[in-house]
Amino acid sequence: MQFDVLTIFPGMVAGALTESILKRGQEKGLIEVRLHDLRDHAHDRHRQVDDTPYGGGGGMVLMAGPVFEGVESIRERFPVERSQVILLSPQGRPFHQGRARELTRDYDRLI
Repeated sequence: MQFDVLTIFPGMVAGALTESILKRGQEKGLIEVRLHDLRDHAHDRHRQVDDTPYGGGGGMVLMAGPVFEGVESIRERFPVERSQVILLSPQGRPFHQGRARELTRDYDRLI
């Protein structure tokens, strides 16, 4: 199983991949995880990928452009006939073991 992770913190994610069950899965060749820096798809000299929320308010949000370009770049470089794109959001459904099982069933059905 292959995972491509598009993130603004590839170094932090890389650390988590060298521990526990993720490390063992990679060592056994069961999973492959590729990290991609979202800032590679920014178009300004500061490589900015975040912006203030539309309509104001506190916090920051990711710009849609770099996210979509990053996903398309991954899909072009590593084409997989049957793949899923999962975008994480604070407003999304919580990820827990039950959701992991749902995604596994979806994956089994796709192959």
